[in-house]
Amino acid sequence: MKLLLVEDDFDLSGVLSRSLLQRGYEVLCCADGAEALALLRKRPFDVVVLDLTLPKLDGLELLRRLRDDGKRTPVLVLTARGAVGERIAGLNAGADDYLAKPFDLDELVARLQALTRRLGHDGDLRCGLLRYDAASGVFWCQACPLELSPREAELLKSLMASVDRVVPKEDLRAAVFGGDDAVQADAVEVLVHRLRKKLVATKVEILTLRGVGYLLCDDASQAAAQRGPR
Repeated sequence: MKLLLVEDDFDLSGVLSRSLLQRGYEVLCCADGAEALALLRKRPFDVVVLDLTLPKLDGLELLRRLRDDGKRTPVLVLTARGAVGERIAGLNAGADDYLAKPFDLDELVARLQALTRRLGHDGDLRCGLLRYDAASGVFWCQACPLELSPREAELLKSLMASVDRVVPKEDLRAAVFGGDDAVQADAVEVLVHRLRKKLVATKVEILTLRGVGYLLCDDASQAAAQRGPR
């Protein structure tokens, strides 16, 4: 598994690279955004761990340029910018996952494993029989496309980017509706209700964790086995 670690804190970069090497990753490190973008344009990587505060080229701008190039390499953002707005900015720029500093190394490794399981080099998202085609923006259940509204699609994409992990309701609201204060309080619940009907044949479920958020999982996942009340 070839991993590009983009981190300008040399102490942290050294600790992380050694730990990831011990877990079977082939790690290449770089300390600025411009060098990282050049590397990503020249050679393939299975996954990228990316800090946002970088010299020469900011991490968000690196992400935008990478996605504008059509590169769909999975990217996990690892940064001290942990506010909800910062997370949304990172995801909107093209990140596939987001982990705030300080972090637990085992959680980072678990997220990388989950990310590479559900994402290929093409950037497609997968869960159960459901697949999101990153190039076309279409959701498929095996060979059949799903007919979704733009907001249903945005909500489902946000959930698929965090398979088997809870996505806070406010994060979904911000991702789908932005800062629109006129949106009704139950707007997310309405979209989830509509999506559940359209996902019946996909072997995928949207679980509600009351007071916390929503979780997408397939029938075979551990999360499904431990499902709570709807």
